[in-house]
Amino acid sequence: MIEDMQHLPGIVKRRRPLVHNITNMVVTNFTANGLLAIGASPVMAYAREEVADMAKIAGALVLNLGTLSAGLVEAAIIAGRSANLHGVPVILDPVGAGATPFRTKAALEILREVRVALVRGNAAEIANLIGETAAIKGVDAEESESEPPVDLAVRAACRLGSVVAITGREDVITDGLKGYVVRGGHPMLTRVTGTGCLLTSVIGAFAAVETDLLTAGAAALAFYGAAASRAYAAAGGRGPGSFQAAFLDALSEMDQYPLPEEALSEHPVSAGRGFVQ
Repeated sequence: MIEDMQHLPGIVKRRRPLVHNITNMVVTNFTANGLLAIGASPVMAYAREEVADMAKIAGALVLNLGTLSAGLVEAAIIAGRSANLHGVPVILDPVGAGATPFRTKAALEILREVRVALVRGNAAEIANLIGETAAIKGVDAEESESEPPVDLAVRAACRLGSVVAITGREDVITDGLKGYVVRGGHPMLTRVTGTGCLLTSVIGAFAAVETDLLTAGAAALAFYGAAASRAYAAAGGRGPGSFQAAFLDALSEMDQYPLPEEALSEHPVSAGRGFVQ
C-alpha cells in the first residue's frame, strides 16, 4: 500500500503538472509557492473568458470557494465543464459550506453542473453538502465526538459519486468501497492561514500524475502531514512564521523521505456504513 505511494512525489517533480486553481484570493501566493515547492506548475486563472482554455490544458483543476462570489461560481462551472470534456480531474474544496446559504448553494450548484472527482473538506462542510446538519463557525468545523468521520465520509462518497476526503485530527479518505485513515501532521497547521487550501491543491497535483484518485488523495494527505511534522521540528518549536517557511522547505523535500508505516492504514468499507476496523 505505502510502497505504491512512495514514488508519487518524485513523479510530480519530474512531470511538473500544470495545476489550474480557481482559489481563495487570501492565500493565492501561499498556494502557488506550495505547489512550486513540490515541483508542480501553478496557474491562477479566474476570468470566465479564459478558464475553459486553461482548464483543458491542465493536469488538474482545483475549485476553492474561500473568497466566494457569483462570478467565481460562474467561472468554476465553465472551467469544470471544460475539464470534464477533456478528461482533467476536478477537485472541489467547499470552503465554509453550511456557514451561509450562499456558500452551500454555490457548492451544490458546482456539484450539479460539474463532474467532481474528489471533494476535500472538514467534517461540517462535507456533512452540509449531503444535507446533514453540522456545526460550523466561519470556515472551521466544530468537531463532534458522537460519530466517527469515516461513516460520514462513506455516506458522502456514495451520495456524491466522488472520492471524499475529510480532514481533521485524523484524515479520512474513501471512494465508498475502500478507504484510508491518515495520521500525522501537526497542530501548527491550524495557525497558518491557507494550509487547508494548499492541501487541496497538492491533492490536485498528485491527481494530475496518478489516475487512481483514492491513491492520489491518500498519498497527498500522508506526505503533506509528514512534511508538517518535519517542518515543526526544523523550526525548533517556534511560532507560525518560522513554521510556514520551514513547511515550504519540507514540501520541497517530500520525495526524499519515505512515509512511515503508521502514516496511514487501509480499510475496506462495510455495506456503506464505514470502514471495517
